[in-house]
Parts: sequence; structure tokens; C-alpha cells
Amino acid sequence: MALKDQINDDMKNAMRAKDAARLGTIRLLMAAIKQREVDERIVLDDAAVVGVVDKLIKQRKDSITAFEAAGRTDLVDKETAELVVLQAYLPARLSVEEITAAVAKIVTDLGGESGKLGPGDMGKVMGAVKAQLAGKADMGVVSAAVKTALSK
Repeated sequence: MALKDQINDDMKNAMRAKDAARLGTIRLLMAAIKQREVDERIVLDDAAVVGVVDKLIKQRKDSITAFEAAGRTDLVDKETAELVVLQAYLPARLSVEEITAAVAKIVTDLGGESGKLGPGDMGKVMGAVKAQLAGKADMGVVSAAVKTALSK
């Protein structure tokens, strides 16, 4: 079953269960998916849907940080609940060791025979890493691993 279909089924189940908080979050996700489909005139596949979920999760994390700084515990609780619902739609994440190994392999492959890439090649490496690890890893951890690999 496609991820978009799973989200739609979960929305129907939340309606039946009268789970307002979960239903609101799933509707928000469906709206973001539909918005991207309309803007780009495409039908999103599972990888693109995971990208939308990732973006919404990042927004929730940023909001939680801002609300904690402002002392708004009511909004922190709401955003945290939304974060939990959204994280259910992400595939299993890679561990830090797996990310580091994948980044090292990509850096070696891109380095060619010389094998030498420097910090100036960050964009080139991140582009290749994003293509391979999109949706499977936290991009903040990936970025740190790339910086470490390029500084060696």
C-alpha cells in the first residue's frame, strides 16, 4: 500500500474514532501533500511524501524550540503531539554509524582516483548524499558526517 493511501486510511480511522488531535495533524499532512502536488502538477510517490513529512517534522521541531524559549508549554505539548503523529509515517532511520559509512563511501566514490575532496566540495557531496539517503536519515546528522569526512 502506498504511503499516501495509508495516510488517507489513517485519516478515516481518526474520523471514526473521533480523535480530533490526530485527525487535525493528518489533515495538515494531507493538505501539504496536495499543495505540493498542485504546485508542481505531479502525483507524489512515497519518497516525495516522506520528504513532505520530513519538512513538517522539521517545522514542528523548530516550533517546539521557539515555544520552549517563550515558556509556552501549552503550544509545546500541541506541537509534540503532532510530531509523534508525523513520525509514524517515516521509514526506519539509519544509525549514526550507518550514515557515517554511507557518507564515507560516497566521498570516496566522488573523489575518484585522487580521492581528495575538501570542504569546498560540501555542496557536491550533499547533493549525492541527499539523493541516496533522502527520507532514511536525519539530514542534520548527515551534514555533520559530511563535514567530518571532508575535513580529513
